[in-house]
Amino acid sequence: MDQRLIDLVERDCLKPEIPFFEVGDTVDVHCRILEGDKERIQIFSGIVIARSGSGAREMFTVRRIVQGEGVERKFPLHSPRIAKIEVKRSGVVRRAKLYYLRERVGKAVRLKERRVDQAKRQKYAEKAQLKIQARAKRLEEL
Repeated sequence: MDQRLIDLVERDCLKPEIPFFEVGDTVDVHCRILEGDKERIQIFSGIVIARSGSGAREMFTVRRIVQGEGVERKFPLHSPRIAKIEVKRSGVVRRAKLYYLRERVGKAVRLKERRVDQAKRQKYAEKAQLKIQARAKRLEEL
């Protein structure tokens, strides 16, 4: 019962449109940056090395190499500071967390590309959306 109440409160905070991406995918995260009274968008590109949490508390970690130094950044998935997330390519991985990439340097950091046609990827995305809608429907019944 407690979890249902938490889900009811969080439902208003969830973004309606989130692209389907998994650990190992290369993504561009468009972040809103406030500078004084101006707002601009900065793109953070990298490999998703972890996803954690659920609901409004879901986070994902993106890692990239800048001038030979590894940079990681954790983003809340449903944050209003994230303008959009673009999936550039999918990687073949067999782990839920890719922390082993931290020790790797140069070409060893690369992941094989998962060759999935757009129709199949769209099918995966629709399946994920159906799960989200089913959960929302269960919450409405409360």
